[in-house]
Amino acid sequence: MKAIKGWLLGRTSYMQSLPGARHHRSLTKKPVWIIAVVSLITMFVIGAYMFPHHRNSACYMFSSNGCKALTDWLPPSPREFSDDEIAARVVISEMLSSPRVIKKTSKIAFMFLTPGTLPFEKLWDLFFEGHEGKFSVYIHASKDTPVHTSRYFLNREIRSDEVIWGRISMIDAERRLLTKALRDPENQQFVLLSDSCVPLRSFEYMYNYMMYSNVSYVDCFDDPGPHGTGRHMDHMLPEIPKEDFRKGAQWFSMKRQHAVITVADSLYYSKFRDYCRPGVESNKNCIADEHYLPTFFHMLDPGGIANWTVTYVDWSEKKWHPRTYIPNDVTHELLKNLTSIDAVSRVTSEGTGEVTWTPCMWNGIKRPCYLFGRKFHAATLHKLIDLFSNYTSIA
Repeated sequence: MKAIKGWLLGRTSYMQSLPGARHHRSLTKKPVWIIAVVSLITMFVIGAYMFPHHRNSACYMFSSNGCKALTDWLPPSPREFSDDEIAARVVISEMLSSPRVIKKTSKIAFMFLTPGTLPFEKLWDLFFEGHEGKFSVYIHASKDTPVHTSRYFLNREIRSDEVIWGRISMIDAERRLLTKALRDPENQQFVLLSDSCVPLRSFEYMYNYMMYSNVSYVDCFDDPGPHGTGRHMDHMLPEIPKEDFRKGAQWFSMKRQHAVITVADSLYYSKFRDYCRPGVESNKNCIADEHYLPTFFHMLDPGGIANWTVTYVDWSEKKWHPRTYIPNDVTHELLKNLTSIDAVSRVTSEGTGEVTWTPCMWNGIKRPCYLFGRKFHAATLHKLIDLFSNYTSIA
């Protein structure tokens, strides 16, 4: 027995004398210091985030730059909404929660924003023919009284006012059209079109595509360049943060719930009405119709929009306005190409312009993006009529 004890004692002594044993013993102490330091830092960071500094003197606890470096690294503290913001969000949330009811009598409201006569009424007449009861037409003519060539457009003008490109009057005209169209409870989908827009698909294809989609088609993307977030105005704060400022084409297709909240909005609309215009904050050239709806929906219902529009435009010329198609451009091949596009491209205004591509998803299925196209010159009417039955039958 004594021999065994002696052997164990000797073995213990021998093991403690090995370098590996000394290394193991030192490791058991180090984590205590590491845990203590990490715990201290964690407590400090949590405290700084939960109880943010309110005086500059607090920034000099460690050094003159310590607090700034810390606050730059920390995520921003949640902002407390004002009473107006809370009320707006509650009302909008309630409106969005109402169920969408699609019936056999449900219609699509085609809302035309035009200075006067619509040059493609005869083409639209072919598009609408035989589908009475499935659509309604509304015309906002900002300058001249339209001369009609189609029965579907007769007496469909609404009260209109002057529209200036890039100004809030463009949004006012859109809201005026939506308000008039919402008076018909059968209108469940609302499409904004210009005088240079033409249909690229058959009525049946278009109706099913929009009416049974689970989102609205509002164009929306983040452009960090001077023509994107560079147009954000500090006067829009705090209701519209710069990081939520978005850009997109004005031509939309939206479901009834989104039409209602667009017309009902006054809080966010007023920020764009008062500050998104020339001559404000170093003349940033904020264009209301490119930013209001994309920003509004990004903030209040980002999952409810597709982030792209069903109206095709060609910006390849990189000018202030998109390319206009003339008669020589209009061929069956062109129209076939437009209807086969299944991804949208975005170009930022930062540097030389970063290009991104996003697939067009319809209820989770990749499908062609566009139902309408612009800008087509009035002189293309007869070629489009000749080609209509062929290009709208493309699957």
